[in-house]
Amino acid sequence: MRADTLINRSTRRGTRRRSVPMLRTVPLPALVGGTALALTGAIGLWQILPGQVAPTVGAGHGRGMSQVGAFDSAREGRTAEEILGHYYPGAALGQVGPTAIGVRLQAQDDATLDTYAAAGAQVAGRMIGPGEAAHLTPLPDGGANVVVTTGCDGEVLWQAATDDPFVYPVDAGPGRPADEHLTLCGGTAYRGALGVALEGGAYRTVNQVDLDDYLAGVLPAEMQANWADQGAFEALRAQAIAARSYALAENRYPYAQTCDTTDCQVYPGTVKEDSRTTEAVAATVGTVLLRDGLILRSEYSAAPDGGRPADIETFAVGPAPDELVETAPAPTAPTLPIEPDPTIEALAGESVIDTEYRRIGGAESAIGAPIGPEMQLPQRAGTYRLYTNGVIVATKTLGAQVVDFSTLLQLVPDVGDQLPPSASGEPKVTTPEGSAPADVAPGAGMQVPAQPGDPMPGAVAPPAGAPAPGVPPVGAPTQAASGAPVAVVPLEEPVYGPANPATAPGVHGGE
Repeated sequence: MRADTLINRSTRRGTRRRSVPMLRTVPLPALVGGTALALTGAIGLWQILPGQVAPTVGAGHGRGMSQVGAFDSAREGRTAEEILGHYYPGAALGQVGPTAIGVRLQAQDDATLDTYAAAGAQVAGRMIGPGEAAHLTPLPDGGANVVVTTGCDGEVLWQAATDDPFVYPVDAGPGRPADEHLTLCGGTAYRGALGVALEGGAYRTVNQVDLDDYLAGVLPAEMQANWADQGAFEALRAQAIAARSYALAENRYPYAQTCDTTDCQVYPGTVKEDSRTTEAVAATVGTVLLRDGLILRSEYSAAPDGGRPADIETFAVGPAPDELVETAPAPTAPTLPIEPDPTIEALAGESVIDTEYRRIGGAESAIGAPIGPEMQLPQRAGTYRLYTNGVIVATKTLGAQVVDFSTLLQLVPDVGDQLPPSASGEPKVTTPEGSAPADVAPGAGMQVPAQPGDPMPGAVAPPAGAPAPGVPPVGAPTQAASGAPVAVVPLEEPVYGPANPATAPGVHGGE
């Protein structure tokens, strides 16, 4: 039990109201912990004594499955399907595909969303670093104002408005590790995404989460995980099916299907997750109760007398299984890391430049050995890497291509002091006459496509002069040590190795 006091405080981000625990009572030693669902608001606390199980507070409303009755039935050898058949006569079992649901976090009502993850997160189409916190305030247009800080109360790093009012984990999909879970500042952690919405001008916080990730938090809050050790694992399986059905049949708010309290189903995030109840969820994956082909809002309670069969015609129903939208709770992570990012050498996997270098013969090829890390082109239009006798440049639209130092100087004028001795001499126009694309000035090696909204000046042809020693003219074949020809080409058509630059690991520049 906890008494909460709302505290208003002003920060550089405006005023946000947080709920801060001020009083806690010490639980009785006899309690094993956990809660049992009572859909009308009553809470059942379980006490397990030798040979019996009973709620110590509140019996629930008595409709549908009795959790106590399910425990006793499981210990008598009945399966989850038999338990459900007893309490929901006339219901059928069906299957749903992977889907996500929205859960209103009622303790967060009227507060901004302040969250972070140990592994970093995504917000407003950008990545934020480990431990950096995102603060979201809902806007009337359905979007949110975003402020990102170092830690929950540190320096403001950046802020923006977004039409996607959610913070996402670094990777999509269910079953992610704990360091990717989003944690409320001063609160608990949640799987999936956290976002904000307005309801009649009041702030609401929503957890958009994979259905089975949600159930991993619900089950140990509704039944004791240690029932699995007392011969009642089938009761946990029955609870998983009933809870999955109940959640999918809910449609409480425009912004979320269900809530996280005894008004709906108890859902405290990840704090009570247990491998035994998670196993029960996995053992029933996708299974729901149906009435006339529609998902049954299968109520249940902590009725200590074992309960009795329900009239399922009095229960509400939700959509049909094939009407559910199969979705993941998070988008694909942004390809480009946030600034500052001077190199991508440390990123895992082979880049498209590495692939092309390996394809042409590596250090034994005409361009020689690498003399520096991969670097970003201006405007983040791509990447390049210097070698003894040339350069490999990679962009999303043109792929990876070998060019000479003259072309690189057109793209990155400041790179001159990094060039090797073999690049001495005046730069030479390297594109054969008439071979440049229509949107590239004659004589320019290439014009790197800039990012939308961030135009890049066109390449300017350098003064004419002799070609750099050791670098053949563009288009002239050279011989690798293996005997395979290597062409230094104008950056007009993609030249790829075995890898597709759209999927090759480590390709970050220019996307």
